[in-house]
Amino acid sequence: MSSATEPERLLIVNADDFGLTDGVCRAIVRAHRDGIVTSTSVLAVGPAFARNASMLDDVPELGVGVHLAVVGEDPPVLSAREVPTLVDRHGRFPLSWRQFFPRMALRRIDLDDLEREFTAQSDAVNAAVGAGRVTHLDTHQHVHLWPRIDALVCRLATAWGVPGMRITRSVGRGVKGRSVNLLGARLDRRARAAGLAVPETFAGFDEAGGVTESTLVGVIDQLASSGASTAEIGVHPGERGDADLARYEWGYRWGDELDALTSASVREAVDRAGFRLGSFAALRPVHP
Repeated sequence: MSSATEPERLLIVNADDFGLTDGVCRAIVRAHRDGIVTSTSVLAVGPAFARNASMLDDVPELGVGVHLAVVGEDPPVLSAREVPTLVDRHGRFPLSWRQFFPRMALRRIDLDDLEREFTAQSDAVNAAVGAGRVTHLDTHQHVHLWPRIDALVCRLATAWGVPGMRITRSVGRGVKGRSVNLLGARLDRRARAAGLAVPETFAGFDEAGGVTESTLVGVIDQLASSGASTAEIGVHPGERGDADLARYEWGYRWGDELDALTSASVREAVDRAGFRLGSFAALRPVHP
């Protein structure tokens, strides 16, 4: 535990993809009630979003963000006619950032289409959870790191009155990790200049889909040793045997993450590190 003379340190544990499946929604709520999850990001394009959104009414202390999506297995909120540059001939998003980013680089993605779809997703989440509850924005597959999208999402956060934003970071030493950190540093500067509140550090990018109890304890210890006063961990809990997850070929260990997030040893690691658990609502803007 931290001493009385040490500054309080905030840890946000954010479960992504509320709305992906019924089981994922239930797991996120359980990981909040019985574990260390303090926040979730709602996927408005998720097949289970509409029928499970009311679950969030029962957990008013759970922070709620919008998980803006322009890639993945699920179609946009708007029709293909409304956002033609975002979809293929079947009306579907690109499956991955690997297909999306080259189109962005070639200027084949209309930013007006992006803004319309992101706005529709935000409107859907706000209508479901209540105006004023949304604490932060982030994106499916971290696409808001990308140049031009970063500026758009910062502008939308300000226009919508959303106070916080995820800044993705990596501990990887390869090209992918260095690229994420370069883009993350750029986004951090943009977000702070816009008056948005952002955690000082982030974990969960490199560990995505593979979080076990021991992994999570190690991540918490690593964040503690970084000296950061505010940190976010991105996680993906789900239920074992959830047949609806079969359509998402991500190789994630959703059930292991739920077990880790609700384990006593993980909660002990949080306490040992001197972190206070909270949501993005507890952050304050810090300008560069």
